[in-house]
Amino acid sequence: MGTVVDDAASVEFHAFFERHYAELSRLAHLLTGEADAADDLAADALLALWHRWDRVRAADHPVAYARGVVANLARTRIRGAVRERRRVSLFWSQREERTENPDIAGVVDVQEALRRLPFRKRACVVLRHAFDLSERDTALALGVSVGTVKSQTSKGMAELQKILGSRGGPEKVHAAMVRGGETGGTAR
Repeated sequence: MGTVVDDAASVEFHAFFERHYAELSRLAHLLTGEADAADDLAADALLALWHRWDRVRAADHPVAYARGVVANLARTRIRGAVRERRRVSLFWSQREERTENPDIAGVVDVQEALRRLPFRKRACVVLRHAFDLSERDTALALGVSVGTVKSQTSKGMAELQKILGSRGGPEKVHAAMVRGGETGGTAR
C-alpha cells in the first residue's frame, strides 16, 4: 500500500514541477540577475521540495512555499558572490607597489579583456598571475577546489589570449597585470 501513496505523491509532484518550474526559474533569474544560475536554483529548490513533499503538499500554498525556497537559495548565492568579491578585493587593496614606465596601453587592453571574463575565471587568472598565488592559496581565497582553480585559470588565460589576439601572449598578460593596476604606475 505504501507504493500507491508514493506513486500518487510522485505523480502529484511531477504535475507541480511541470506547472511551476518555469515560473520558479524566472523568479531565480530576476532575483540573482544570472540567467545561467536561474535553472540551477529552480532545480535545487524543487529537489528540496521533493525531499519535503509530504509537508509541502499539505501546506495551504505550496507555490508560495516554493517561491520562498527559491528566494532563500538566491539570497545564499548572492551572499556567496559578495563574499567571493570581498576576498578578491582584499588582495587588490593589500598590494601597493610602484612600477617604472608601465605599458599603459597594454594594461588598459588587459583590463578590458579581464572585464569580459566571467567572475570566477577572472578571479583565478588575477590571483594566479597578478598576485603570484599558488593554486592552493587561490583555491583557499576563492573557496573552491584546486582542480577548479587549474581549469578556470587555464580557460581564462585561453579566453584572454583569444580576446587580445596577437597583442596578448601569456607573458604580456602576466606583465600587464603585474605592472598596472592603475594607469598612473601604481599596481593595486
